[in-house]
Amino acid sequence: MTPRPLDGVTVVTVEQAVAAPFATRQLADLGARVVKIERPGGGDFARGYDRTVNGTSSVFLWLNRGKESLSLDLKAAAGRDVLERLLAGADVFVQNLSPAAAARAGLDPAAVRARHPRVIACGVSGYGTGGPMRDAKAYDLLVQGETGIISINGDPAAMAKVGISIADISAGMYTYSAVLAALVHRDRTGEALPVEVSLFDSLAEWLAYPLYYTLYGGTAPARMGTTHPTIAPYGAFPTADGTPVLVAVQNDREWRRLCEVVLGDPARADDPLFATNHDRIAHRTALDSLVGARLAALPTAQAQALLDEAGIAQARINDIADLPTHPQLVERDRWVDTPTPTGPARTLYPPGLPGDGRAPLGAVPAVGEHTDAVLRGIGLSPDDIAALRADGVV
Repeated sequence: MTPRPLDGVTVVTVEQAVAAPFATRQLADLGARVVKIERPGGGDFARGYDRTVNGTSSVFLWLNRGKESLSLDLKAAAGRDVLERLLAGADVFVQNLSPAAAARAGLDPAAVRARHPRVIACGVSGYGTGGPMRDAKAYDLLVQGETGIISINGDPAAMAKVGISIADISAGMYTYSAVLAALVHRDRTGEALPVEVSLFDSLAEWLAYPLYYTLYGGTAPARMGTTHPTIAPYGAFPTADGTPVLVAVQNDREWRRLCEVVLGDPARADDPLFATNHDRIAHRTALDSLVGARLAALPTAQAQALLDEAGIAQARINDIADLPTHPQLVERDRWVDTPTPTGPARTLYPPGLPGDGRAPLGAVPAVGEHTDAVLRGIGLSPDDIAALRADGVV
């Protein structure tokens, strides 16, 4: 079997919910051994978000494939001793406790690095380790509100939160990339750099485009549904059979092609109302009426065919229920079978894994499924393990 990029790397994680689990699942996808420490009994509370995957939580299925689960009470002295023994042989430690809780437990990056200089210690928090909101609760919805993404999402009549956990996901992606960078740095220099990532900072970075537009332009982008504040025509246009088609004209050359091929009116391209993108933005209502009337007279298939002929970017608005059978997933074999505690499930094969073959991705673990094996791996005897079980530590 071809070695995977992170074969031989051990990650120990005290995690729950989305941000940190998303980062560590991607490390597992690359071949890292990820030991997930969970509370004895219920484990990660994301296990209980729903039971839609044959009794398994859909979010837990997404975030925890390929990990080992160790049930461990970190409030017990014996549990902390087990953690320290694990860290002694680890390459990476990830936690998403609150900064105050991490500091009290001695699990913040600085404290872990002091005890284990070789370990890349990573802390994922809501708002960072300083500032007035350091200890504020930071659920995804709340961070969306604080960063302002809700204010620019939706349509003119109503704001809306983004429909996925975008703050968590952005933090998970930055954690993942930062850990990879720290591993490369350690391999080059021997130095294990700490990593700290917050949901707020991560989502603020993803908002840099509208942030700079507002900061330097003096006006925030308007909420415009599927349309774009600085590009036109851009957005959803209904066709004759009622199915919207998304159209995106990026430049004046494409606008001329749209006029020639789709509108059937080449002279319209030079109309002073629409000749440049600046003009088209200024007269968006008239522009959308013009394009909308033409597409509304065409069946969806004909509208898409004309747009393709013109070289104009176009797409459908599918339901999420359509995604599993989307030909781009089906014909490119993007689904894999994944064992779970409640039976097999299909999961998406991750994008961007190096190599030209399929890497094994592992199963979703039950709470504490690997406890005995992990404890044996750090030298505990069967009697030691039995004693920990008797005391409720594992």
